[in-house]
Amino acid sequence: MEFFLCVIGMVMVVEGIPYFAFPVKMKVWVEKVLEMPESTLRRFGLVLMVSGIFLVYLGKQ
Repeated sequence: MEFFLCVIGMVMVVEGIPYFAFPVKMKVWVEKVLEMPESTLRRFGLVLMVSGIFLVYLGKQ
């Protein structure tokens, strides 16, 4: 559980960097994301999840 919390914390840090460093550009990007079709967002999410699982697999070896 300790490792899981560390991983979640690191993800939050990495996710927060663009909002802290480039708030204006992030607002524009979020508006573009809101305009995207749901199917595109689903595919993007699937690719991210599969990539994440692959990286975890590589890290565990």
